[in-house]
Amino acid sequence: MLRRLLRIALMVYFVLSAAAVAQTSSAVRVSWVSIERAKSESPFLGAFRTGMRELGYVEGRNLVIDKWWGDGSEEKLSRQIDAIVESHPTVIVAQGGLALHPLMVANVKIPIVFGISAEPVEARIAQSFSRPGGNLTGMSFFALELVGKRMEIMKEALPTMKRVALLADPQHPGQNKELAAAQAAADKLGLQVHFFPVHSEADLDTAFAEIAHARYDAILAFADGFTQSFAGRIAAFSAQQRIPAVDGWSSFARQGNLMVYGPVLEDCYHRLAVYVDKINKGANPGDLPIELPTKIELVINLRTAKALGITMPPSLLVRANEVIE
Repeated sequence: MLRRLLRIALMVYFVLSAAAVAQTSSAVRVSWVSIERAKSESPFLGAFRTGMRELGYVEGRNLVIDKWWGDGSEEKLSRQIDAIVESHPTVIVAQGGLALHPLMVANVKIPIVFGISAEPVEARIAQSFSRPGGNLTGMSFFALELVGKRMEIMKEALPTMKRVALLADPQHPGQNKELAAAQAAADKLGLQVHFFPVHSEADLDTAFAEIAHARYDAILAFADGFTQSFAGRIAAFSAQQRIPAVDGWSSFARQGNLMVYGPVLEDCYHRLAVYVDKINKGANPGDLPIELPTKIELVINLRTAKALGITMPPSLLVRANEVIE
């Protein structure tokens, strides 16, 4: 009897083991590619994981996520392209344009889902929003209608504001459209704006010197990879010169700048799970329309406001999705 029970137990074990192997081998394999430094948990990766889980994908059962980090270097990501392809992912998820670019340069043919700040048609990533074509689709954080509203909120917070310094990477696709939108909004509000193109740390130093010398009332940084990577330095300059800085992504305020008004990026990466699910079920990425953000947030760093001697209007504080104190 003992031997019979042992044989049954071994048979059950092997059947379950075989089922587990089969399930893992048929799992959706996602390569998460990011320019960021390796971390135990990225909020964007966490949001994507949540989206996948809500669609019935569980890591270790029917989902595998391989993480590929650039540690701040696009060159390092480029060196990993062959390994990414050889891992045979079902879909590659590119976190940001700096992660997407090396994949495009290498002409990777695997379906790619992206979250980028660029205007995808101008960046030649897609033929159109409705039908991107090729093997790429995803979310674009580029929303021109937010530029004017951001300027209005700045004016509400800083009623004496007259002159605004605009910071942006001139090589960022869509920058010209965003600059035109900012100028149009400034004209309506009776503001003067001056554009400072920054594509390197040296450019940023030059811009800082000119902004400090001319004593601009505020800085509006366009939401792109460059301005985000130097958000801490912009915050330090802002505090030193007492010139408030505003942007479009929440991390900008969390690193010490005055406030942001823009898309909830975590929600965008949560939404990318829907693209992965559709592609896994046979959809052609080139037929899936590129989407724009639907959730917008206002984040105010009240600690920074107090340090700069700014009294934030109660009307803004009430509307804020997050107040950092």
